[in-house]
Amino acid sequence: MISTKSVRTKVFATLTAGAAAGAALLAPVAAQATTSTATAPAAVTQATAVSDILQPGQKLKAGNYIRSKNGQYTFLMQSDGNAVLYKGKTALWSTATNRKASVLVMQKNGNLTVVSGKTIVWQSNTGTSPNARLVVQNDNNLVIYNTRNKPNWSRYMVVGTLGMNRVLKYPEYMTSVNRAYRLYMQGDGNLVLYKGKTALWSTKTQSKGAFVAMQGDGNLVVYSAAKKALWSSKTTRKGSVLVLQNSGDLQIVNGRTVVWRTNTAGR
Repeated sequence: MISTKSVRTKVFATLTAGAAAGAALLAPVAAQATTSTATAPAAVTQATAVSDILQPGQKLKAGNYIRSKNGQYTFLMQSDGNAVLYKGKTALWSTATNRKASVLVMQKNGNLTVVSGKTIVWQSNTGTSPNARLVVQNDNNLVIYNTRNKPNWSRYMVVGTLGMNRVLKYPEYMTSVNRAYRLYMQGDGNLVLYKGKTALWSTKTQSKGAFVAMQGDGNLVVYSAAKKALWSSKTTRKGSVLVLQNSGDLQIVNGRTVVWRTNTAGR
């Protein structure tokens, strides 16, 4: 199996290159780990015979979990409907879902989903890689690997759509489904859209620790670490989502209506 550190190394290397490319532009739950410690797993002192892999077709129901081989990281499907990665009792990442009785499913088509009844309430958007598997790695990462042992997704990545009330924070990034375009929330506080190493658009913000939120009110906002608004799309359509199209256009979409865009298609 590929070392999971390689996934993060590539992310940080790209971010470094991106920061340099974005200098001319004034040099964004990914889901947040929101959970109650009341549902956190007991502290792990040693590895037990718990799998670190969720195989194609397998599910995690409420209370079920998988754990890294070194025993330090546990990915738990909670009774409140939230799937959370823990180190001890500290939440590192989650699907930020809250429908009770939900189930985490590693679909046979390669899509990781949280399902409530017949409704998908969260997904990795990786459903084009049959028989992919999810691994909880020793380096605190969650990674979906395809049958060629190549990573399709990690917990630092959002594919295609940033849903309502979700955020991107450094070093997280968003990628188009075809992987040709990426939207980085950089460490310098600038939200930048790239094609390869070419910066196409940015918010021209500078504030270390900044993050971007796709708010429930339909407004896309870059906030400082102190939660001061630095930039916004000034849109107010409730229930809108942020979509990075395969064409390279970054859009805020409400149903079938595009309410805001970067006009970067084809660049």
